[in-house]
Amino acid sequence: MILLLGSFFLLLCVKVPVSFSLLASSLFYLVSNDISPLVAIQRMAMGIGDSFPLMAVPFFILAGSIMNTGGITTRIFDFADKVVGHITGGLGHANILASIIFSGMSGTAIADAGGLGAIELKAMKDAGYPEDFSLAVTGASSTIGPIIPPSVPAVVFGVIAGVSIGRLFIAGVVPGLLMGAAMSVFVYVQSKRRGYPKKKRASFRELMDATRKSFFALLTPVVIIGGILIGVITPTEAAIIAVVYSLVLSIAYGEFSRQDIVRVLRETANSTVSVMLIVGCASLFGWILASEQIPQRLSSFFLATLPNRYVALLVINILLLIAGTFMETISALTILTPVLMPVVEGFGIDPVHFGLIMILNLMIGLLTPPVGMVLYVLAGVSNVSFEKIAKAVWPYIVVLTLVLFFLTYVPQIVLFLPNLLFGAG
Repeated sequence: MILLLGSFFLLLCVKVPVSFSLLASSLFYLVSNDISPLVAIQRMAMGIGDSFPLMAVPFFILAGSIMNTGGITTRIFDFADKVVGHITGGLGHANILASIIFSGMSGTAIADAGGLGAIELKAMKDAGYPEDFSLAVTGASSTIGPIIPPSVPAVVFGVIAGVSIGRLFIAGVVPGLLMGAAMSVFVYVQSKRRGYPKKKRASFRELMDATRKSFFALLTPVVIIGGILIGVITPTEAAIIAVVYSLVLSIAYGEFSRQDIVRVLRETANSTVSVMLIVGCASLFGWILASEQIPQRLSSFFLATLPNRYVALLVINILLLIAGTFMETISALTILTPVLMPVVEGFGIDPVHFGLIMILNLMIGLLTPPVGMVLYVLAGVSNVSFEKIAKAVWPYIVVLTLVLFFLTYVPQIVLFLPNLLFGAG
């Protein structure tokens, strides 16, 4: 086991991609223990192919790409600007509100930062907002994407942990809104102190015009979440409906060409292959950890050394915050979920509550070096250095961390809606 973990971290240290680090260290373990390498193929195939809910992942990725290409995100941002643009730091608030709305469609932070983020950054630059402020708000608000349903990380966690994806989806609604509210308060205070601009309040006619133009785009979260809530569609079916709906809408807007179809399919294929490769390799790695009883040993250690669930949650949060700084979200979920679930169950922590705070921990990791995937995306769309963006986003990391610990120790905020709608778990 020391060789397995040692080789894995060594490969990570020399910057071998996570999926290949998982695969190489697992193969090394199998060979050194006289286990046929064919087991690797079987376990990887089972990790990917034995789960119907995982089919939702490529469809949510595809839906996000279509929305970013077909004019949907532009209309969402224009609507958000008309609603909150008159508040001090107006476009900062519009940035956050647009991310909340887009969260109900795409399910990934990268889609938000890469598509909606480019629109937001241009608008804020044209309005005279400082570059560092614009990038920080855009990066921080994108983390709401995988919290408010639908959520690709929630699908992955639900599959691995055996937790209801519907409950996980609904559990993210209130925390996502709380994240947006906390960031909006910080934007207001920061903007007031620095004298950032605000727009004239939109007239009723302007607001109605923006609503008319974005109406069908704004219906997307209603279609997705509403269908799941009333029980007529599964999360996987919701993902397929999101693709069809966004495609029809984009074509109706006249902003989606044949060339765009090829491009978004290529982007989706690349992203899906990357995600599924990580899931497959992590499934093999997790099977080895389980065969060595690592989760059980860790659970026994935690139960023997930590006095109660509150201390356990603190330790788990710290571990996840550290893991998020150097591991990509899907990798961390597939590796750490089976390891930590026995600990969670041993302390009587609700798995839906744990899933939400685990995902939020890893979203904060998207804003922190050295991995910081959102920071790299923003650097790509803005031509600003990674280091400058990382420095600007730190205050928002503090805000999000405070929200994280509030949600950690007041689980009713997370569990209220799913318990109300689905019954106590």
